[in-house]
Amino acid sequence: MTPFDPPRAHRVSWSVLALVLLALGVWTLHEFLPALIWAAILTVAIWPAYQRARRRWPPGPHNLLLPGLFTLAIALVFVLPVVLIGIQAGREARAIVAWIETARTGGLPVPDAIAHLPMIGDQAAQWWRDHLSDREAVAELLARAKSPEFLETGRHLGAAILHRAVIFGFCLMTVFFLLKDGDRVVTQLTHAGNRAFGPVGERVGRQIVASIHGTVDGLVLVGLAEGVLLYIVYLFVGVPHPALLGVATAIGAMIPFGAPVAFGLAALLAAGSGSNGGAVAIVVAGMAVTFVADHFFRPVLIGNATKLPFIWVLFGILGGVTTWGLLGLFLGPAIMAALILLWREWTEAA
Repeated sequence: MTPFDPPRAHRVSWSVLALVLLALGVWTLHEFLPALIWAAILTVAIWPAYQRARRRWPPGPHNLLLPGLFTLAIALVFVLPVVLIGIQAGREARAIVAWIETARTGGLPVPDAIAHLPMIGDQAAQWWRDHLSDREAVAELLARAKSPEFLETGRHLGAAILHRAVIFGFCLMTVFFLLKDGDRVVTQLTHAGNRAFGPVGERVGRQIVASIHGTVDGLVLVGLAEGVLLYIVYLFVGVPHPALLGVATAIGAMIPFGAPVAFGLAALLAAGSGSNGGAVAIVVAGMAVTFVADHFFRPVLIGNATKLPFIWVLFGILGGVTTWGLLGLFLGPAIMAALILLWREWTEAA
């Protein structure tokens, strides 16, 4: 009979208890996991800047100003585009109401801009004549918009927006506390990684952090730069609402192959306004800016940080977005970088 081994029994029981508690914790917090993951990504992304600011303005024992200011800055980065869109929508609301009333009473003729759209002008004009030029067709379309299914969809959309706003609020609160207690959290994570996995665990953790930094620089900062440059082009060409299109371009440029959709829409609007030369200028400028960004800046910024060939970075981003949504923009490259590091550690050890 095998003698009873208390230390080993204790280790097994503690491991089982830890796994059960971990599963219960994940199940309890599953609604807030996106907020926690986003908070971790945002904190890692701004941590170097926060450290530099803290060295310049050392906080006191109860000074919460610096983490509060950084949290506020993150909030403004996300909120300002929404406010800009809301202000623009408010300005257009009266014109939209008048447009709907005109359509309801007498229909709307096909605008010249629609008919002159390249490639799709004839089809768009025909759709307009079928659905918006005829008063009865407009009435049917408006009645469909008031249907219970449409209203139910609107309620679901409103609930989803409210839910995401709450998640964003919890994300910001978590960022604040992560910044406030960041040094202690880093020390605890490093100690836990060393105890669980040895030196390899710390190296994997550092690789994940470096991957997030590189992805933020390569996707977010380069995307913002693309948006600013193409906003200047939109402004020069005279496209309607250049600021909104610039914001849309910056957001689209953060996602692989997203920028062409944004500046393609701007080119269509320019062509619909009768400026075919402006549309060509937008397409040429957009292709040049995205080519330089995707082939020179992003491979250097992301590849150097993740120690990955850019093709694996691209697969990580696309696979991450497909699996995780927007979180995958950062989780995908981080997971790929960790896997490649483990592969190198294993093959070199062999």
